[in-house]
Amino acid sequence: MIYKDMVTKVQQEIALQQVMSHIGGVKKDMIILEKSEFSALRSENEKIKLELQQIKKQVTDEITKVRADNKLNLNLEKSRVKELHSLNERKLLEMRTEIVELHAQQDRALTQTDRKIDTEVADLKTMLESHKLDNIKYLAGSVFTCLTVALGFYRLWM
Repeated sequence: MIYKDMVTKVQQEIALQQVMSHIGGVKKDMIILEKSEFSALRSENEKIKLELQQIKKQVTDEITKVRADNKLNLNLEKSRVKELHSLNERKLLEMRTEIVELHAQQDRALTQTDRKIDTEVADLKTMLESHKLDNIKYLAGSVFTCLTVALGFYRLWM
């Protein structure tokens, strides 16, 4: 029974040779598989690198395009703001000119009104003086007339 379970050295070497040849075949298959998988992985890696470069280029182009658009928009906005600023400056200058002109007109009108008032006051003073003199004349005339009449009656009675 023990003899049945045991193997001879020759059988052991044959089994070892069979196992070694089987291992050698597996090794060859593994090497072939590794090489084919490695080349497949390498080609896949190259494809991914190319796709990555294309995507990188597209992203760079998009970034450049967005930057250019933003610069253009910024420059357009700057020019629009400058136009609005210059327009507001012109309007402000026009308003200042208008205000200065209105002040000048108001000053002229006030000066003319003051002159008119001064001439009216002078005319009224002159008229008052002339009326005063006329009243004094009439009063003096009335007094002299009354005196003359009174002297005439006095003379007649006397």
